[in-house]
Amino acid sequence: MTFLQPVLGPDGEIRDLRFAAASPGAVDIGGRRGRGLLGLQVLRTYPGAAGTDLWQGYLKALRTGEVHEGELEYEEVAAGIPRRSRYRVRAVPCQGGLIVSWTRLDTGERRQRRLADMQRLARMGWADWDLARDVITWSDEVYTVFDRDPALGPMGLEELPTHVPAEDLPALGAAVRRLLGDGEPIDHTFRIATPRGEVRHVRIVAEAEPDVHGDPVEVHGFFQDRTGAKRAERQLLDHQQAVLAQQSQLTAERRLAARLQETLLPVSHQTRHLAGLTVDVAYQPLQEGLNLGGDWYSVIELPDGDALFVVGDVAGHGLDAVATMALLRFTAKGMAITGTPLPAVLTRLNALLLHTPDHGVDTATMIMACYDPAASRLTWVRAGHLPPLLVRGGKARLLEAPAGMLLGAATHAHYEAATLDLLPGDHLLLYTDGLVELPGEPLDKGLARLARTAESHLAGPRCVGPLVRALVGPYERRDDICALHIAR
Repeated sequence: MTFLQPVLGPDGEIRDLRFAAASPGAVDIGGRRGRGLLGLQVLRTYPGAAGTDLWQGYLKALRTGEVHEGELEYEEVAAGIPRRSRYRVRAVPCQGGLIVSWTRLDTGERRQRRLADMQRLARMGWADWDLARDVITWSDEVYTVFDRDPALGPMGLEELPTHVPAEDLPALGAAVRRLLGDGEPIDHTFRIATPRGEVRHVRIVAEAEPDVHGDPVEVHGFFQDRTGAKRAERQLLDHQQAVLAQQSQLTAERRLAARLQETLLPVSHQTRHLAGLTVDVAYQPLQEGLNLGGDWYSVIELPDGDALFVVGDVAGHGLDAVATMALLRFTAKGMAITGTPLPAVLTRLNALLLHTPDHGVDTATMIMACYDPAASRLTWVRAGHLPPLLVRGGKARLLEAPAGMLLGAATHAHYEAATLDLLPGDHLLLYTDGLVELPGEPLDKGLARLARTAESHLAGPRCVGPLVRALVGPYERRDDICALHIAR
């Protein structure tokens, strides 16, 4: 881009135009560049421009203030060969002069520029070997691929092995022999060490041109820097291996969790008869396998003929919750079998949870009930758990809960027991919070919904499953559910 100022004669008419400014990349048709144009006058430098459409366009733009756009053909001689070039010219009036830009339109120039751009973007360059004269020609981009100073010239085949790691030489040598000996095209990738110590992956694609006897006399091909692609492939492979390792670990953990589930809670729905009671159980973890939750239950007959019922909820999910659940479940059953009073059982379980630093779970809730069939009396305790629901005479109510803090929350926790005389026709429900809690809803609303639903569903054996389905739809579940229905 240049800026032309008028050169006026004594009569005030425009006699010529002078280059007053030029951008560093500006080139005229004579090959002058940038600062070399300053001070030159158009007609003195290019006498043939006088009277041309270009010159008349300049004058008209200065006279009218309108932008001039046109084309110019120019014939130049290079190495004794005439070559005609075409230019697009744009002249914009500004500050009493003209801002002029020239764009070369000849297709050969544009093709070369596009080829250079494609080579640069693809990080590749062409190379020719004249085997008869032992002459190697590289494009500029090949020097970039090999990180080689262009002043050193192309690298000969005898120098190439000094830049290639020893372990890559046999395969590269075999490829070159196929190319030069058999005339077989090759497509081979090898490594090189650049002068700055960087290891690059270089791809060579080449074919040989034979003479009339079939012997190769020229080789044409290209080199491409594949380092970025190889790095991406390596990262992708590492990522795939990491994913496979993680999937393998998750599969193993799911199998372990499933085995634990089978061992700890082998039956998700069951009906049992003991101590004159009918017990219906529903256990639904949120997800199977690895995400087995911390909800659990126990229904056993004690040595003296009493019945023990336990429902618990360990904070969290996964293997840590399962391990803590197993610890509490079997310890509680063991102490109950030995006749330990229920408040003392919770006190010792609280201490056990507080002094087991590697259990991975902080707290748990729990409710235990022992039924004496001779007296028809239920004695129960709780540790931060929701109170049982009693349905008697078709009416549901929550039992008044005795004192009892959740397990693992405090060192000096106090637990009390409450009693309930079960009457014929009574229905008692022990449950975990997954049965009543919904996101964003107050707990009191969920408990009221439980009471209303229980009045119409807890009316006979095997009714706990329909109760659970009536309260929590398959797409509404947010937590594990455990429910124990006891009917007399």
